[in-house]
Amino acid sequence: MLQNSGSSFKLISIAILTVILALFLLPLPIVQAAQDSAKQSSFEQIVTLLAQKSFKEKAKALDALSHVDDERVERILNAMLESRLYYLKSDKTVVFTEKVDGLYQLNAVLNQESLGTVKKKKIKKISLNNKLRKKIRLILAKIKLSHPDAAVRYSGVKELLKKTSAETLFLFRELRIQENDDAVLEAIDTGIALSEIESTDVSTQLDAIKVLGESLLPVARAKVAALAVAAGNAENIDLKVRQAAEKSLKKIDGSLEFYAFIEKLFFGLSLGSVLLLAAIGLSITFGVMGVINMAHGELIMIGAYTTYVIQLLMPNNIGMSVIVAIPAAFIVAGLVGIAIERGVIRFLYGRPLETLLATFGISLILQQLVRSVFSPLNRIVETPAWMSGSWEINSALAITYNRLYIVIFSLMVFFALLVFLKKSVFGLQMRAVTQNRQMAKSMGIRSTWVDALTFGLGSGIAGVAGVALSQLTNVGPNLGQAYIIDSFMVVVFGGVGNLWGTLVGAFSLGIVNKFLEPWAGAVLAKILVLVFIILFIQSRPKGLFPQKGRAAE
Repeated sequence: MLQNSGSSFKLISIAILTVILALFLLPLPIVQAAQDSAKQSSFEQIVTLLAQKSFKEKAKALDALSHVDDERVERILNAMLESRLYYLKSDKTVVFTEKVDGLYQLNAVLNQESLGTVKKKKIKKISLNNKLRKKIRLILAKIKLSHPDAAVRYSGVKELLKKTSAETLFLFRELRIQENDDAVLEAIDTGIALSEIESTDVSTQLDAIKVLGESLLPVARAKVAALAVAAGNAENIDLKVRQAAEKSLKKIDGSLEFYAFIEKLFFGLSLGSVLLLAAIGLSITFGVMGVINMAHGELIMIGAYTTYVIQLLMPNNIGMSVIVAIPAAFIVAGLVGIAIERGVIRFLYGRPLETLLATFGISLILQQLVRSVFSPLNRIVETPAWMSGSWEINSALAITYNRLYIVIFSLMVFFALLVFLKKSVFGLQMRAVTQNRQMAKSMGIRSTWVDALTFGLGSGIAGVAGVALSQLTNVGPNLGQAYIIDSFMVVVFGGVGNLWGTLVGAFSLGIVNKFLEPWAGAVLAKILVLVFIILFIQSRPKGLFPQKGRAAE
């Protein structure tokens, strides 16, 4: 009996515990659902306030949104800045909009659900003033500060640095405790220093000035410069603060000058790489055949238009289209070059002035042909995503990816061509014809085919140069005319037919041009470079690296 009663007691205890747990646990999903529903309703009410006419009410709504932990907040704020946030006039429903064929495609703010298309009169844009725009940018910056990606956090800190306050100082100090990325920490320290530099405590000011002296941000220099000027004119400013501000300002200016020099050097290398691609083909044809090819610029233009056509054929794969355009432009421009050599130039060997006039006429024909096919208007070649943007080394120096890739690409083309000419049978035959045409003929080399293929090779490289230029400027019928004179200057300066001379000449002239332009202007800089080359040729008629050989004369 006792055993039976004990078992019954256990069963009753388990039943009671089960009932108690059920009473506590069953309502949890219901409570959670109720909380989610309340949050959704609250969020919807805040978003609805954005449709108010009063800017004060909109400011209150933005303040409320800044305290909401929801990924939709960033999307809404960005849409406001981009003028894509509207509301329906009928029921004040806030929606995202996209203009499509004169109508407006609507999407729900809360769940991105498509709401169809309407006419402009059915909706009204949520207007902003400058004060609200600043508030939105501040909220977006704060959102970025909690992002897992350090680069996003860094951009958020930089956005806050534009206008520091007691609020941002508190925020920076809180962030510094949990931040572990060096670049973000440096930006946070700069933000703290920007606030503390206005302190009345001399020690705090000195520490802030020291930190800002290491920063290259414009706002940091402005703060230090303002204090240095004020310190120089005010007797109540501490002498240590004055000296520290002047020392930091001098240090900042020195760093800025150094990075400005590096930036000019990079732009010079960028221009030099373009000149190298444009001149290297001319160096080959001019060195081997002595042909003054005035249509070389149009071969560059053909390469650029080939890139444009390839992008028309591959509209959904722009990134790959540029890669495909490189061999395509080489082949198309090379075939045009061979046609020019076989059709005209082979009858004019030994008469350089006549080749100049003939190729000039060919250049006019090619320009008019392009105008007839593509129209005289410039064409825009889209830059792939992997070539867009810039590599920000620091606040004073940023290198654009498209120019960086073109510098690398031009060097790749140069060294590939150098290896081809040194190691291939055709390269050996071409060098033989260059050094002694008659002896090459007597050894069984078909100099006529060497001439045609050499002209095609030089023309193909010009087409590749057109691919590179299409990423820097608009494509038009006169594209090549801007580079033909510079190409001849590079070839003559470096040494006719010498690839190393072309490399040195291209980069030298590109760098000199970029350093002369700031104080002489673009046109005068080119004139000065031309005068220098004329004077240089008077003393070294064969250029920097003249051709060698018994028949090189």
